[in-house]
Formats: sequence, structure tokens, C-alpha cells
Amino acid sequence: MLSEVYYLVRSRTDGRYLTARPDASASGYLLLFRENFDAMSYLNTHAAEVANRFTVESIPGTQLGSLLKRWGFIGVGIVTDPLLPKVDFLQHG
Repeated sequence: MLSEVYYLVRSRTDGRYLTARPDASASGYLLLFRENFDAMSYLNTHAAEVANRFTVESIPGTQLGSLLKRWGFIGVGIVTDPLLPKVDFLQHG
């Protein structure tokens, strides 16, 4: 997981990352995509009317831990199918 590059979706207006929040009081899981086009497909399928308000960024797996700590995320959600969507959740230890 550390040697891979992941793609994140980030708001152009406030800089927040796209997350899954099962509990509204928690910071949630950072959504990760394995390919840039998967992130774009997710946006265009599930949020087409606001997709232009987001940008896709890449991050090496080696920087994920520090990003999770800095933003206080519970863990990551790796989107394996952006159209359904199907997400594998991993909690940060």
C-alpha cells in the first residue's frame, strides 16, 4: 500500500477532502481511488451537478499516514468500483 499512488477528491472552495462519514460527529474515512479516471467517474456518476467544484489530486502511499494524522481521519475508504460505489474501509492504527 505504501508504494502505490492514490487519488483523492478535494473541494476547490474550502480544500476539504471527500470522505465517508458513518458518524456525523467523527471526521470519517478519507476516500481513495486507484486511478485518476476512477475518481472522475465517481464524481460524474454521483455528483455530476457539482463535479466542477472538485479537483483530483494524487498522493504517494508513503504520505498517507501523515495526511490521516494531520486531518484526523479515522482511516481510508478505498473505492474499488466507482459506479456502484463499492468501498473497502480500513481503519488507521
